[in-house]
Amino acid sequence: MPRDPGGVVIVGSGLGGYTLAREFRKLAPDAPVTVITADGGEVYSKPMLSAAFAQGKTPMTLIQKTARQYQAELNITVLPRQKVVAIDRAAKQLVLSDGRIGYQRLVLAIGADPRPYTVEGSDSVTIHTVNDLDDYAVWRDGLIPGGRVLLIGAGLIGSEFANDLTTAGQKVTVVDPAPWPLGRLLPKELGEEAATALSAIGVVFHLGRSVAKLEPGRATLDNGVVVDFDKALSAIGLVPRTGLAAAAGLAVDKGIVVDRLLRTSDPDIYALGDCTQTEAGPLPFVAPLMAEAKALAATLAGIETPLTLPALPVVVKTPALPMAVCPPAPGTVGQWRVEGQGRDRKALFVGGDGQPLGFALSGSYAAERQTLAKGMPDLL
Repeated sequence: MPRDPGGVVIVGSGLGGYTLAREFRKLAPDAPVTVITADGGEVYSKPMLSAAFAQGKTPMTLIQKTARQYQAELNITVLPRQKVVAIDRAAKQLVLSDGRIGYQRLVLAIGADPRPYTVEGSDSVTIHTVNDLDDYAVWRDGLIPGGRVLLIGAGLIGSEFANDLTTAGQKVTVVDPAPWPLGRLLPKELGEEAATALSAIGVVFHLGRSVAKLEPGRATLDNGVVVDFDKALSAIGLVPRTGLAAAAGLAVDKGIVVDRLLRTSDPDIYALGDCTQTEAGPLPFVAPLMAEAKALAATLAGIETPLTLPALPVVVKTPALPMAVCPPAPGTVGQWRVEGQGRDRKALFVGGDGQPLGFALSGSYAAERQTLAKGMPDLL
């Protein structure tokens, strides 16, 4: 027989799903809430995964609350280690690996998958990715003191991992086809300063290069350089999880398509976080996710609240060079204007009318992020 708690059912116990449950519970103290999650349902800070090793934090010490503790604290039901196989929209039920569960309103907070990395020989090498606490536990297992790490990708997460692992004593080699780290977020001047700062603590960069072939313990780059490694980590981005929604007939594009109320093409199904595509496009950072959770909680509680998003700066967790970025909207036309020198740089991305549309800061200028953000256009 199907289980039928009714009320709100949230699929996913990451930052989006659990924040939504908490915010909704504030507004609806007695409404039934069920969270279904494929992992253990622990409460932890996902952004800490790329900065935990040097601080001596283990997977266990990263856990702030267990699923059972969070369930009791919020008076909700948490079903850990449960895989949602399908959405039966006609019956308003989720098909689980061991049965069915009904919903009145469904929220998909299912996140994204690490982008696959495939080159010649990659099927013979374990290439780790870290996207949740389970991944992190597997990654940490077997890291040896002074081990050699091949890190593929010098974007935001890759640069943070490079800083963290190197500080913890690992010998990190980073490979990326971009000419400088954080190539999608930083102009050349700041990117080169980031490379200089990370190199100074021991990170070895092969920029403008890619891996041509992988063998166990060895990577051959496209210029013939050989990099030996003990463990490999890929940080080349995420792909929104849309398969479940698409199979149920919901509208999907780059993510699960939602309107300003975070409602999908089915009026009883909502989505938030990395799995979605809003009117502002995919929103991969923490601050937009928190805003989504608060707005959706109000809507689910009966107060329709369209999502609004001011400019939201992102702090880059690279102690070797403090940085903050507030990227312009994708496709925005303009140019970078950079001032400062050395580690201390301020870059404004300005449109054709001279108005600032985004910024990147490093060194002492990073402290200006909140002040500058007030002058940036809203995301949504």
